[in-house]
Amino acid sequence: MEFLELAKSRYSCRKFLDKEVEKEKIEIVLEAGRLAPTACNFQPQRILVITDKDTINELKECTRFTFDAPVILVVCYEKEESWKRKYDGQDEGIVDSSIVSTHMMLQITELGLGSTWVASFDPVKAREILKIPDNLEIVNLLPFGYPAEDEVPSAMHAKRKSLDELIFWNTF
Repeated sequence: MEFLELAKSRYSCRKFLDKEVEKEKIEIVLEAGRLAPTACNFQPQRILVITDKDTINELKECTRFTFDAPVILVVCYEKEESWKRKYDGQDEGIVDSSIVSTHMMLQITELGLGSTWVASFDPVKAREILKIPDNLEIVNLLPFGYPAEDEVPSAMHAKRKSLDELIFWNTF
């Protein structure tokens, strides 16, 4: 699949089949994340793979957006390893983790699976449920699996601003 076709076909999948995702496919997704670029190639991302149904059900205490997916990736970054911009100390761990997540979402799509980015969760409760150490910062949850047969992109998916609204040449 060509890249623009892949990018166009990816959408936020919110309804999954009750079907296990093969470990080989999960590993391909994780490899796509491992290969993602990060600031200074520091690779601060840490990804917790959740496939245990009881743990996924527990996550409902911190978010209603698990969508009963068979796999949830918890994308974090190591705060001591992420690159900080010298001018203002801005931590690029969130950006690095976002790039990693995007690579994984596109790989998920290429494998015929669906995913959605979840940022709406209680990080304190998630940290407690998943026993995430203090040195890691949780950026997002990435539920994924086989899309339900009746799953379709939301009506908003195809709404895109024109390039003229988004792009400026040489000056704003």
